Formats: sequence, structure tokens, C-alpha cells
Amino acid sequence: MCSADLIWDWKPVVQDELFARAFHTCNAVDGKLLIYGGVKSANAKEMPLSDTVFFNPLTRSIESLSPAETRAVPRSHHDAVVIKDRWLCAVGGWDGHKRVSSVRCFDAESKQWTDLAEGPSSDPPVGLSSHSCTRISDHELCVVGREGGLRMQRRYGSVYTLRINIITNSFWYREATTRTASRAGHTAMLLPDSGKDGKGTSYKLLIVGGREGTETDIAGRWSAEKLQIETPHAPKLTEKLSQLIEGCAPSTAPKNVRHQSCSVVGPFAVFCGGEHLGKTRDIICNDLYVLDTRSGSGIWYHFPCSNPEKKRAGHRTCLLDDHLYLVGGLGPDGKTPSAEICELAIQLSSAVG
Repeated sequence: MCSADLIWDWKPVVQDELFARAFHTCNAVDGKLLIYGGVKSANAKEMPLSDTVFFNPLTRSIESLSPAETRAVPRSHHDAVVIKDRWLCAVGGWDGHKRVSSVRCFDAESKQWTDLAEGPSSDPPVGLSSHSCTRISDHELCVVGREGGLRMQRRYGSVYTLRINIITNSFWYREATTRTASRAGHTAMLLPDSGKDGKGTSYKLLIVGGREGTETDIAGRWSAEKLQIETPHAPKLTEKLSQLIEGCAPSTAPKNVRHQSCSVVGPFAVFCGGEHLGKTRDIICNDLYVLDTRSGSGIWYHFPCSNPEKKRAGHRTCLLDDHLYLVGGLGPDGKTPSAEICELAIQLSSAVG
């Protein structure tokens, strides 16, 4: 059993209607949270948002950029990665009419969006939404999964390498040799891949959720030399997570869940929330899962939450300056997006009250 001395919760940081959205992206850029796109409700007929919003946790300041200012376009169910702490590359998503596989980049200095041109040798997927996009290096991303019927999932590849060039504003896709089970609304984490001796010599892309069951997939492996790993410094949060799992019984990976969120914090991968598959009532969850990668293939720990107000799906978590933030997402009713940004708080139970 876990120690009763430590408890966890999502502590509200700020509330504003600009944050009330789901199926958006949130990334750390230049010391701020950069939020782009998403939807204002669960109504599939509603057009996605196209605004770009900055939030500075230190000053609590909010800056909203209109599409007219930035040349942004509507987008939801997309994914995004950050290059050199300046460019946000948004990949795929729903534009209000169709699923796209195009790539757009936002320059945090000029505050302008730019369309990247697809190279002549590109072999793009048929269209992407609720996929994952993981940065391998400043020039290479790994794209996994998509929404769509089983026939489309079998016909088209499930894993793609996406090459991008910020200088020439170009991109091209190539289908990878690896494949995964059909997934949508999953999470992907680049984690150390320990050998038999327990020493990590490479990295693996672990895929969790997005389908029924607890099975996980590995979408690819890379040697450390081929990666450009950017590990945010989070010593305090890493220590708190280590204390939280101490003495706890191991669990299994999140089961039958999609549209959850995950962030890597030191040797831990932290999952939260999501939508239960196969349920017709009370489908939004608020559980916390922690994957400890310090030994072997990793050990899962499960921490239920007693606060129903913190149920979320289609939300985002983002690590910035030793703090893990929870941004937006559909609330307990599965229809109304939360306007809150919260922070993961792990503290002594005696300190609460």
C-alpha cells in the first residue's frame, strides 16, 4: 500500500475563457505555455479554433493572438512539437472540413504562421487526426496513428517519418518499416530502452491507449547518437513523484482509454485523465498513472482521484520550469471544456486544509 502521508491533486492556477477548449495543443516555448487551436465543445459540426494563446506562469499574463494577426487557420485534433525553443510545428488535424496531413510552423519571435511546402518525394498519410507526433531531432519527427475506419487503418501505414526543414519551409513523409495496432487518441513517449544489463543504450517510442485493452506498442527504436533529446530540468517534481510511488503496489498500464495526456518528467512518464472506451455513462476519468522507467521495461503505478471536478479528456499536460500544468479539456460531462489551467500538486496530507 502507498503511504498515506502524501496526496496529489490538480491545483488551479488561472481561469480564463481563452483556455476553455479541447483537442488543442499546448507546448512550452520560451518560458511560456503556447496553446493553439482546439474546439469549444463536443459538437462535431462546430468549426475548430484558430487562435494562438500565450500564458506566462511567472507573471500570470495572457496574450491572445488573432488569426488575422498571425495567419493562423482552424485546427483541432492535431499534434505539435517545438524546434529550438522557437518554432512550433503543427502537424495534421481536422480543419473543419477534412483531416489533413499538412504541416504549419509558428515562429514565436515574429508571431507568424507559415505553411510548409510538401516535397516532391513525399509519401503522406491519407489524413491525420488524433494522432501523435514526437520530435526525434530538429529535422525528424515520428507520426503514429490516426482516426478512421478499420479498412483505412489496414490500408495505410500506421507509422511515418516526417522530415522537416525550417530554413527552406519544406517537409516530406516516408512510411516507416515498423507498424503498430490501429490507434487514435493515444499518447507517445520517447523513453530510455534498457538492455538486459539494465543500462540504457537506446530509446524507444512507447505508445499507450487509443484502443481497448492495456496493450502497449513500440513504434520505433533509435540509438542515442541519432536523437536530439531535450530533457526539461525538473528536480523538485521528479523527487516528489519518486516519493509518491514509494511503497506502492505495481499496477498495469491505463486500460480502455483514449484522449488522455502524458508528459515525461525525468525518469517518469505521467498520464492523466482520458475517455473510457466501451462505457456509455461516466466516461471521463481523472486517474493518474506514473510509469517508472528506472528499471527494466518500467513499472506502472495507479493513483485514483476523488475529485470529480478534475475529470478531463482531450486536454493537455505540459512541463515547464519544474511544474506540470494541465490545460483545458472536456470536463466531467464530456461536453463542456474547462477554462482552467491547473498544476500537479504533491504534498503532505497534513499540509492540506
